[in-house]
Formats: sequence, C-alpha cells, structure tokens
Amino acid sequence: MARQNNIILIPARMASSRLPGKVLADIAGLPMIVHVANRAREADIGRVVVATDSADVFAAVSSAGREAVMTDAGHPSGSDRIHEALQLLDPNGQAETVINLQGDLPTIDPHSIRAALALLNTEGPDIGTLACAIADEQEKTNPNVTKIVGSPLSADRLRALYFTRATAPYGDGPLYHHIGLYAYRRDALSRFVDLPPSTLERRESLEQLRAIEAGMRIDVALVDTVPLGVDTPADLDRARQILSH
Repeated sequence: MARQNNIILIPARMASSRLPGKVLADIAGLPMIVHVANRAREADIGRVVVATDSADVFAAVSSAGREAVMTDAGHPSGSDRIHEALQLLDPNGQAETVINLQGDLPTIDPHSIRAALALLNTEGPDIGTLACAIADEQEKTNPNVTKIVGSPLSADRLRALYFTRATAPYGDGPLYHHIGLYAYRRDALSRFVDLPPSTLERRESLEQLRAIEAGMRIDVALVDTVPLGVDTPADLDRARQILSH
C-alpha cells in the first residue's frame, strides 16, 4: 500500500491506572511516547501522529519534532480516540488503512508494524494484528497474557477465532501471545467503534472480541518477539536498560 494511504495513530493518555503519567516517563533522554513515535517512523509506512487528551503530552511530542493532535478526554478506549483523530486529521478519507499502536510499547520492532499492515494487502480481513508463540510456560496460564486461538492460514499467519485470558486451545501445539497492535481498514474501524460492547468482550475484558462477535475477520501475523509493554515501575526500568544501549 502507498505510504499516503496509511496512517499510524498512537493513543496516549496520562491516566494509566498502574503507572500514571507513564507516557511521559524519561527513557534514555526522551519521553516514552516519543520513543514509540520514533519506532513508528522507522516502520516507514505512512504518517505518524500521537492522539492525546493531554496538553503536556501534546507539547512533549511536538517539542521532539513529532506530530500530535488533541482529542476528547472522554473516550472509553484507544480505538475511540484514534477514530476521532482520524476524522480530524484526514476528513477527506485519503488514509485507507489505520494502525492503532499503543503508546506504551517503546521497544516495538518496526518490522512488526509493517507485518500487521501487510495482512490487509489481501482480500478478506477487516483487521490485522500480531502474535508470538509462547515460550515461557508461566505465560500459558497467566490471565494477564491474552492468547489467540486461530486457524493457520500459512506458516506465519492465522485467522483469529477467539481471544482469551484462559489457557487455550487445549492439547498439544503452540499457544500464541497476542500483541495489542491493530491495522484497520478505514471502514472497519468506523464499524467497530459504532458497535456496542459485546457479551464476551465484557466477560473477558478484551475489546477485540467485539469485532469477532460482530462477524468481522481478524487475521494475525506471527512474529518472533513480544515487545515490552510498560505497565509497572519494573517494566520502565527494563525499558531504560534496553533503550540506553
């Protein structure tokens, strides 16, 4: 897809429940959110914009030479925030695909961002996302690690059938750790945010189940590594160790 047809939107808010203000935490001399924007720029697939409700985040991103847009503070999810940002930034509909990149993934591999987008190069999927085979046995039973149950389409691609915090699927074979990055066709994003929260979404506390229950197709690119998500002070220390080198 041509670069001008893609946009990477990074939702960022200060009110994290476990690590408030984390998106502005200093990592190797830059706020975390700027590291995420830099990784997105390195993917080289289109425009990169941070969507925030915080004047401090807007100022930090702008001061670092990256683009930001102010959005409403009342959004219940990052998906709703990027949908508003898309309307503000691209009201004429030039962007055909939208990548939702979480603002707490400072070590995301740019190749992984490109892999999610590439899923939409073929007919069929409405949404693309990422997963990695679980190597740590403890992750298989950890409810904080979301798993994808999927039907293999090729050696490095699944069609998602379900997302769960449980240990699934049962039996021999790999389990896959879901990575919360999404590539949407523009109309799929609009449809998704217009849907009410679904039964299984509420039960599992996993927003992507809303799309599955509505019959939307999500394809999954299998990648080699899970990026570090910064949710705790220990995660932040680890990110500083990684990015200081």
